[in-house]
Amino acid sequence: MRRLTLCMLAVCGLALAGCNTVAGLGKDIQKGGQVLQDAAKK
Repeated sequence: MRRLTLCMLAVCGLALAGCNTVAGLGKDIQKGGQVLQDAAKK
């Protein structure tokens, strides 16, 4: 029972960390696109 609980906590922790990473990557890509768009306008 204890082993199952520890495994579940580990999986939840990895899932949350993955979500934060993907969200951060999306923001970085968005900023890069904004820079390209601004350069194209000039």
